[in-house]
Amino acid sequence: MISIKSAAEDDIPRILEIENDSISPPWTHGSLLSEIYRDDCFFSVLSESSTGALGFVILRQVSEDEGELLQIAVDKVTRRHGVADLLMSAALRYTVENSLRKVFLEVRKGNDAAIALYKKHGFKSIRFRKEYYSDPTEDALIMTWEYY
Repeated sequence: MISIKSAAEDDIPRILEIENDSISPPWTHGSLLSEIYRDDCFFSVLSESSTGALGFVILRQVSEDEGELLQIAVDKVTRRHGVADLLMSAALRYTVENSLRKVFLEVRKGNDAAIALYKKHGFKSIRFRKEYYSDPTEDALIMTWEYY
């Protein structure tokens, strides 16, 4: 059975595994743990009862009506099976339920799969940040989603 739930401390080891295969540079145990306890953060995992977390999403409210999508990642074995779609839909529901009108994100310019996911969910490109990412160095594409 598949479910989306708020991330908990015992999810962090699995989240770190997904991070290490997906995000460069990955966050630390401590930085993930601090997000779990923030009141202004939507940090959820999509889990399957037999295998545990398949993916996660972190979206933080940064002002009264704006949020920032900090991370979304899926286990490499289950990519292209709709996990990211479900997580993104849940995060955007959170934004609407919490009266956030805009969500921003940065994505590696060469991450075509992520960019396609964001566009599918209504994000639009607004600008670049030169050499924003390291390991390897790459420009960031800044995208925004608006709800009115």
